[in-house]
Amino acid sequence: MNASLSERLACDIRQRGSIGLDEYMRAALLDESEGYYAVGSPLGRDFTTAPEVSQMFGELAGLWCVDVWTRLGEPSPVSLVELGPGRGSLMSDALRAAASASPAFGNGLKVHLVEASASLRRMQERTLGDAGVPVHWHESVESLPETPMLLVANEFFDALPVRQFAYTAQGWRERRVGLANDGTFTICLEGAAEQESRLCALVDDPAEGEVVEIRPEAERITRFISGRLSKHSGAALLVDYGSGMRPSGDSLSALGRDGFVEALSHPGIADLSAWVDFGSLARVAGDVDVFGPIPQGSFLRRLGIVERAEHLRMHADEAQAREISTALSRLIEPEGMGVLFKVMAMVSRDLQTVPSGFLDAERFNGDA
Repeated sequence: MNASLSERLACDIRQRGSIGLDEYMRAALLDESEGYYAVGSPLGRDFTTAPEVSQMFGELAGLWCVDVWTRLGEPSPVSLVELGPGRGSLMSDALRAAASASPAFGNGLKVHLVEASASLRRMQERTLGDAGVPVHWHESVESLPETPMLLVANEFFDALPVRQFAYTAQGWRERRVGLANDGTFTICLEGAAEQESRLCALVDDPAEGEVVEIRPEAERITRFISGRLSKHSGAALLVDYGSGMRPSGDSLSALGRDGFVEALSHPGIADLSAWVDFGSLARVAGDVDVFGPIPQGSFLRRLGIVERAEHLRMHADEAQAREISTALSRLIEPEGMGVLFKVMAMVSRDLQTVPSGFLDAERFNGDA
């Protein structure tokens, strides 16, 4: 009988003494046989993303891309890219809105989806089967074509593996995953010499017990995307829950069918995520302009979501109108996703204007 994911992780820990929290997180989410995203679809079962809340979210993302494309001089060919596209709802809604706003946008357009989960890829194929444009799938951003690019990443970076470091009386130590006496997974502390200088630069006067999170994979992807935008032109729209300031403390959480659970219990049965440090991503972006992060509610209001909702309600029955109003509130109000979720844009410098939804004062200056 094949060993379970928990057994394989435990065996690895016994051999090595411990494994990185990022290693544990990657296995729990993407293991081919038991990873959370490899078995079935969690969307709508354990959580609901903004594109699943309402078509308006994807429509406005599509219109934002068309607006940037127009300001760039309508380059062709152009790649419309989504990282972690879920069911494909955002891309489907974006393409429909884009085609309505600018039929010319589809000329020379190719869709590229970066998706590691085979089960989600199959779902995306069904959703986008009649998209009317070529759709290509990628395991990583590195295989994306070298063309002008319009990229959207909604709730993608929060699921990328994190490393955590705690300040102790002995200095900085990495929080890693080990085994307790009863065989369950637990956090243990080990040396962090290779990160000492970076951690000292991030926190001037750390208090004992303070925890800092870094995301090497997220930073690598951000560097790659910004490099492509700088070289070939385009823009990237990043939407996720997090903060412009570095989050303080351990933000790793696990969400399963019955709500939040302990992060190290039963790997593969819960979604693991952590707050996105947009400031860190902005600081590693290359030769591009960075705007934001700003609250999702503010961004969507500026793009006209209130007016779009009103238009939809005019053509809806009473029950549908209530659903539209509920979805609007969830997307833009503080008690919903309006403040917790943030939006950041990276744009190539040939755009030469502030992208829609952002103000000059919100250009990132390294201090957010």
